[in-house]
Amino acid sequence: MPVSGEDTPVTIPRGPAREAAEDELSKGIYHRNDPSLLERALNWLWEKITHLLDTASGAAPGGTVGLVTIIVVIVLLAVALRLRLGKVRAQPTTGPGMFADLPRTAAEHRAAAEEHARRDQWAPAIQERMRAIVRSLEERALLDPRPGRTADEAAAEAGRPLPEHAARLLDAARVFDDVTYGDRPGTPEAYKTLRDVDSEVQRAKPQLTETAADTTGGARP
Repeated sequence: MPVSGEDTPVTIPRGPAREAAEDELSKGIYHRNDPSLLERALNWLWEKITHLLDTASGAAPGGTVGLVTIIVVIVLLAVALRLRLGKVRAQPTTGPGMFADLPRTAAEHRAAAEEHARRDQWAPAIQERMRAIVRSLEERALLDPRPGRTADEAAAEAGRPLPEHAARLLDAARVFDDVTYGDRPGTPEAYKTLRDVDSEVQRAKPQLTETAADTTGGARP
């Protein structure tokens, strides 16, 4: 008996059938519960970490327990080292110059230093006292006024006409650098050191070199 056309099965080639299925599955209705891109990335990262820990625990003595013990010991050592060393400080560096504000006299810097000291503000007191030292040397023509000069440079240059005070001047400059650029707190003892250096330098008599004596018309021995 002949088969009617209505009973003939419909066949679709494999390629178009696959494309039709992919188009259908790409619709949003089928992906409402899919993880987000972030969730997939976190899942991938967690898988990598888990794999790494599994590998490490297999190599570490005692397996997972041994690995955890090693991590705990490392953390405790890091904490102990941090407590032992205290706050990590940057190495002192010299800045663009000592005098950032309008020009002031040595007496004005000394007055500002004493006012800071009266208020227990030791870091600015130290800074102002060092500025007083350098400005005093400039006022006495032992240093030429030069913008941008650092405390270290001033101390080194002043040590030539004042060799007996060269070491003390360098120490004062280091204290200035520590509180200004090294993030170190000022102390009353450090301020007293700079105040003493200031007093000593004010009373000191410079020793002119032969070159300086010739320039000023002095007689050479």
